[in-house]
Amino acid sequence: MKKLAVSLAVGVASLLSLGAAVVPATAQAQPGVVVRVAPPPPRPEHVPPPRRGYVWAPGHYEWNGHRYVWNKGAYMRARNGYGYRAPQWDERDGQWEYRRGGWDRDHDGVPNAQDRRPDNPNRS
Repeated sequence: MKKLAVSLAVGVASLLSLGAAVVPATAQAQPGVVVRVAPPPPRPEHVPPPRRGYVWAPGHYEWNGHRYVWNKGAYMRARNGYGYRAPQWDERDGQWEYRRGGWDRDHDGVPNAQDRRPDNPNRS
């Protein structure tokens, strides 16, 4: 009986550790969020005066799996040599795809975390 309990515990631990290894890899492979309902228009925001060493990241909607949720704009500490691209929703064939914003070193409009060529020398 004790041997069966140990075997079950080892089996469950193995399955849980396998799931922990597979889930992050699957999550990274997904291209982004795709929704069939258009996002609401952006909310008007009061943008505070510019702050030295900071970049304004405008507010935007994100999809939480059930509905759109507004994220307020905020200042972010600037990163030397990088440009900031705000998140956006793109419509394609009646569906809306969310593109995350982020920091971009080569200024090609694709955040470095998602860029296949993050240090592309062809700057626009």
